[in-house]
Amino acid sequence: MRSVSDTPAGAAIAVRNLDVGYGSFVVQRDLRFDVPRGKVFIIMGGSGCGKSTVLRVMIGLLPPLRGEVLVGGVSLWQAEERDREAITRQVGVLYQGGALWSGMTLAENVELPLAEFTDIGAGQRREMVALKLALVGLAGFEDFYPAQLSGGMQKRAALARAMALDPDILFLDEPTAGLDPVSSRRFDDLILELRESLGCTVVVVTHELASIFTIGDDAIFLDAERHTVIAHGNPKVLLAESTDPTVRAFLTRGEPATAQAQGSASPPSSARSQGEGG
Repeated sequence: MRSVSDTPAGAAIAVRNLDVGYGSFVVQRDLRFDVPRGKVFIIMGGSGCGKSTVLRVMIGLLPPLRGEVLVGGVSLWQAEERDREAITRQVGVLYQGGALWSGMTLAENVELPLAEFTDIGAGQRREMVALKLALVGLAGFEDFYPAQLSGGMQKRAALARAMALDPDILFLDEPTAGLDPVSSRRFDDLILELRESLGCTVVVVTHELASIFTIGDDAIFLDAERHTVIAHGNPKVLLAESTDPTVRAFLTRGEPATAQAQGSASPPSSARSQGEGG
């Protein structure tokens, strides 16, 4: 397993000189950032900027065109296949659509990673499944099927499955997309609760301002035209201090920014009162 020293002590993930894309088409280039351990890190930007593509490279689904992703100081893409699998088991992923198996109950969905990657007996697996579902507020729903649940409950069930193996890092791809404002806020609160109680690092891909300002400790902004990171920092600080017109237009949704740049830099009123569409 290739260990690389270019990783700060407080970083769970270090991205270095990363180009991502498909074939000769580069979506994002020269990416260099650290994901602080134990924090909620936001990958934000407008539609089509490549947020989910970057995520796919970071979780081991899509090889980079250039550069490295270091997890715990170890190069994900230069490691041997067996070692890369060991690294990826340290992470849990909530995909954009939830990706629950419709023909399985919630308990069966959450149990899948435990059955595939551990030698835990069936009885203990059931206990662990019940615990994970209880953590996301779905105690008593073990025998329900995804179609019997609301969109917000489906997302929470998918989150329980992402946590099945007690990962050090959670990756969430557009976790509140398609949810109503109340369900979105509850899901954001759940993310913060889990981060505090489990001490895990959370990487969230989203363009939804309400979530960005509620849960984000640190963030990068990916630009679709310049194909790279054009801002990095706490979202509220970026709202108050960024002078880049693209970043300001995104964070204010086109609203006058003068008042937002004062004091604590509260999120734009439209982001607080309305749910952003998926």
